Amino acid sequence: MIVVTGATGNVGRPLTQALTKAGEQVTAVSRHAAAVPDGVRHVAADLAEPAGLTPALDGAKALFLLLSGDLHAPGARPADIIGLAEASGVRRIVLLSSQGVATRPLGPSRVAMRALEDALRESGLDWAVLRPGGFASNALAWAESVRTQRAVAAPFGDVGVPVVDPADIAEVAAACLLDDRHTGGVYELTGPEVITPRQQAEAIAAALGSPVRFHELTRDEAKAAMTRFVPAELADDTLDIIAAPNPAELRISQDVERVLGRAPRPFNDWVARNIAAFR
Repeated sequence: MIVVTGATGNVGRPLTQALTKAGEQVTAVSRHAAAVPDGVRHVAADLAEPAGLTPALDGAKALFLLLSGDLHAPGARPADIIGLAEASGVRRIVLLSSQGVATRPLGPSRVAMRALEDALRESGLDWAVLRPGGFASNALAWAESVRTQRAVAAPFGDVGVPVVDPADIAEVAAACLLDDRHTGGVYELTGPEVITPRQQAEAIAAALGSPVRFHELTRDEAKAAMTRFVPAELADDTLDIIAAPNPAELRISQDVERVLGRAPRPFNDWVARNIAAFR
């Protein structure tokens, strides 16, 4: 049995589906009650209280670990989850980390994530680490404004990064959970092209067949919006990257293709599959 945390999110949902399709028993963990695919067990648990994971981990052989936003905050102890998993008999953990661990190692949230990666390496468990860059699904933050105003508001409109499709992250995670060849792997996951927020808005407009206006936010405006959902340290670290990505953050990684045997999906593909959210 494999436990998937964040199972109702943009990565966890397709990962749960992929593992179920592969014939695995899956326990889906999310903070609140949620619908899951037929045959999947659901456990409501808050990762900020690791003991609540104990029922989910009973009988598990592997864990996909995706941290909730509050576990990036100062004082959080996400490494406790690794200890709990090991004590429960889990033998493999695949951690969803961040590209910034390598490209911005001194950012406060990156220091904490590096410490979690190190704790996983030192645990004695089988492990793999996924380090995605920006998610294509971050564009869902614009869904309401596109539906109601045909407008997108974002900072740094003409600065791009190679955003990755969460479905690609999920497929790589499934491979790492199921295939021993990926044990000890550290995979940087990006999309196939650098794309700016303005270009993303244009892609949404093209899929809708309707113009979408772009409004550029200041950094302060963007941070105020982000800190409604994530700690200020994580918001600052993220804004540092999207304001001025360094050469490593602009590089197109080959790791998706190495693991899956195909190129990563472009942003347009993500838009086509999710256009209903913007209509």
